This record gives sequence, C-alpha cells and structure tokens, in this order.
Amino acid sequence: MKLVKNAAGRLVPTVVNGVKQVPYKGVAKYKPKGNKYGSPIRSCADYPDDGNKVVKNIREALIKAGLKDGMTISTHHHLRNGDVVTNLLFDTIKSMGIKNIRWFPSASFPVHSHLIKYLEDGTIHHIEGSMNGPLGRFTSLGKMKGTGVLRSHGGRYQAVQDGEVHIDIAVIAAPTADPFGNATGDRGPAACGLLGFALADSQYADRVIVATDNLVPFPCTPWQIQGNNVDYVVEVPTLGDPSKIVSGTTQVTKSPDRLLIAEYIARFLDESGIMKDGFSFQAGAGGTNLAFAVYLKELMKKKGIKARFIRGGSTKYLVEMLEEGLTDYILDGQTFDLEGVRSMRENPNHINTSPFTSYNYHGKGNFASMLDAVVLGATEVDINFNANVVSHSDGYLLHGIGGWQNCLFGKTTILAIPSFRDRIPVIVDEVTTLVGPGELIDVIVTERGIAINPKRKDLLKAVRNSSLPIRPIEEIYEEINQICGGKPAKPKVNKKKVVAIIKWVDGTVIDSVYQVEE
Repeated sequence: MKLVKNAAGRLVPTVVNGVKQVPYKGVAKYKPKGNKYGSPIRSCADYPDDGNKVVKNIREALIKAGLKDGMTISTHHHLRNGDVVTNLLFDTIKSMGIKNIRWFPSASFPVHSHLIKYLEDGTIHHIEGSMNGPLGRFTSLGKMKGTGVLRSHGGRYQAVQDGEVHIDIAVIAAPTADPFGNATGDRGPAACGLLGFALADSQYADRVIVATDNLVPFPCTPWQIQGNNVDYVVEVPTLGDPSKIVSGTTQVTKSPDRLLIAEYIARFLDESGIMKDGFSFQAGAGGTNLAFAVYLKELMKKKGIKARFIRGGSTKYLVEMLEEGLTDYILDGQTFDLEGVRSMRENPNHINTSPFTSYNYHGKGNFASMLDAVVLGATEVDINFNANVVSHSDGYLLHGIGGWQNCLFGKTTILAIPSFRDRIPVIVDEVTTLVGPGELIDVIVTERGIAINPKRKDLLKAVRNSSLPIRPIEEIYEEINQICGGKPAKPKVNKKKVVAIIKWVDGTVIDSVYQVEE
C-alpha cells in the first residue's frame, strides 16, 4: 500500500480496496467535478399494478434483487443498539453462500458484534461506516480482510451522490410501512423518529428493500421514504428492541467536573454575545451536552431570549425548549429518545431532516454552516486545536465520525472535553488520529479552563473582561501533564499496515488508522 503525505502532513494511501483515493488538500481546497450519480431507470411494467410489493421474507427479496458475491449492501442505524434487522440480513446472506460483501452502514453498534464471524469467514469483506465497540477493536487488530473507510454522515451522502460508493442493494428497516414501500420512522412498535440516514440509499441504490414489523394499508403517511424508490417490502417479526433504540447517552451527567464544563459553555455563549434573539445552536446527546442544554435553557428564560432553530439529535430537553416557546423549530437529524419521537410525530415545528439538507458538502450549501454555535465532544485534542473522535490514545478504533466533521463548519465550534480520562490526558501534543483540522475548531472547554483558538480574535475580544477562566491551551496542556505524571506513551502500531482511512467531508483522505500491536 503506497502512502503519500497529504496537506495535513499525514501519511495516507493512494489506493484503498482497489479504489483510487484523493489525499486531503485542505479545507475547501478540493472542488468536485462531474455530475451526480444516477440510479438505474425502472419501468412500472415490472411492478405490480395493485402496488403490492410485499414478498415473503428477506431471502426472497435478496434473490429477486439479484444478490451475488462482491456486492455492496447498505443499512441504516436509526435503530441503534436495538437493531436486529442487520444481523438477520447477514445471517440470510451467509445461508445463501454469498461472499465478499462490502457492508455500508450509516453506523454500527455493539449489537453488530454478531457480524464478526462473517468478517472472519469472508461473508463480509470490509466495512465502510463507523466501526464502534467490538467491530472497531476487530478492525484495529488488523483482522478485517479489506480496509475500513470512515465517513461523516454528510460524507456518506456525498459518497453515494457522487458515485464514489455504488450501493447494489439497500435494506431499510422501517418502523411503519405500506405494501407499496412508503415508510416512516415516527410511529410503530419500533418508532425511532426519522429515517434520514437511509434517504441516499433509497434514492441511489440499484435495488431497495424495506423491512418492517408494522405493515399498514396504503398510504403510510407521512412518508419519509417514498415507495416509488422501493422494489420490495418484507414483513419481519420485529425490527428490534425499542428500549435499546433509545440512545444510552440521554442522561444529564452527574459528574461535578462535567457539570462545570456545561455551565462554562452556557455562560460563554451568553458573555460572548452569541446567545441572542434569533440565534441557533446544535448540541449532541452526551451527558455534558445535555447538561449544557439545561443551563442554556435557564439563561434563555432569564434573559427572555428565543432561538430561531435548534439542530438535533433531539432529546426531551430540546423538546421542552420547543414546547416552552424558547425556539421556533427543531431541525432533527436523528431522534435520541422517545420524547423526541413523540414530538416529531405531533409537532409540525419538529422537522425531520437528512444528511442531504444538513451536512452534504457537495451541495448548494447546507444547514451546518448556518449554526451560530455547535457544541461537540472529542476523544483527543491537541495544542494546535486539531481533534480526534474515532480512536483513543491507545490507537484502538472505537467510535464513528457521525455528523461531527460536518458540524465544524458552524460559526463557532466548541469542544466540550474533560482534561483527562482515567488519568490519561485528553489534550495532547498531537492527536492519534486527525479527524478535524484545528482551523475549524474555535473553543475548547475543560473543567480547568477555556481555550480560544488564537485565530478567533473576535471571541477573545468579546470575553476580554469575562469572569470565565480563559487560558492559553498550552497552559492547560502543561497543567494536565503535571497532574497525570507526564505525557502518555504513544500507541504501539504497525505503520506498514493501514486498517482504515478517515475521509474528510469532501471525500478526500485526511488520515490513516494503523494496526495496533497487542
């Protein structure tokens, strides 16, 4: 595997899984050419006149879709750790004797450790999508036959739209669907809110299979997936465990340090002047981010401030803000709890969105850059404000990118991080894996102080007389090293074995992930 140095100074391969790659050229330096990919033209003559596309099981649907060795199969992750459809799908593929599948999920979860045996026996050749938990460890140890490819949510849509990834068969788990293939995620026994991460799959795949455990008479409304894009519908006993569809990170942190971080962020938005009538923000579903939303809500109520829109992942805390009149809209990318599902179903101002509208970098603009503030997390940041979200300091690949990269284009990007975890510094001299360039990261908030990127002179000026602990990042870095007894040891990796690559939002390769030596 030939490696070249990209614009970030990272060594990246020029060819991955037989596909030529473009090394990262810098923020906004790579401009796409050509036209969007088009899916095959179909004829109504090939589909039932009565609109009933139901077949008896997944196996029959796969046979009708023409499944064969080496194809690309896509799935979505709105069912999270409650998903049983993906495991059932690959059990079926294995039983059919099919090999060398490229699995293209929008994300994976620990429940998908079931698929490791299929990575080992060659049913699945490699994964292009997040490799969380056991799948990440399996990949990091160099056990996957192919090379993993990690993309952001917007990067995934971009890759499909641009023809970089050709989906042969998309399997869309739908909490409610009709026999024609219209489908929604906001109702049914396994309601998950929305199906936006499956939108590209439905539009561009050669064949589309909808699997549902709640088949309703035509028409299923409101449809989030259009039946005109669907080839076959399958009824399954269950899509998954609803209790595990809810994200495990929807509880406000009880840690004093993380509560302090959340308070600092809310105060920073206030004292810097970002929090004002008509502003917009996005925060994730982690414990610290949820606490931030609670603090911000109280500040907004106290000062009589109303947001124009909030970007979700939605949680009950954002729903409360919508229902209490503190924002006009929630623009939801995925729903993290059942209150979010209920709100989307009942409130017309709780809007379901997709990576196309929110994150796709090869479009005519997207929502991410319109946000006044974005609050995110990270596994590591370095003294140049570069950040990592996919691996830890031990080198193991344990997280996906999600919408994180895309959100860096917000007007003020804030990373909320503890200064160390398990006595291992989170602020380091150089990140293990580069996922986000420092030029796009504006503020780092820890329990030991707030570091503002020197390029943001406007923010430094705005909080010049603040009571907040504004400190140079180098100072926080040195203090953390003293507390933790020095710099952490670099991970032991095989620099000759790239197990995965990290794509930037434009499809270029920003970094490599190397095999960890046990």
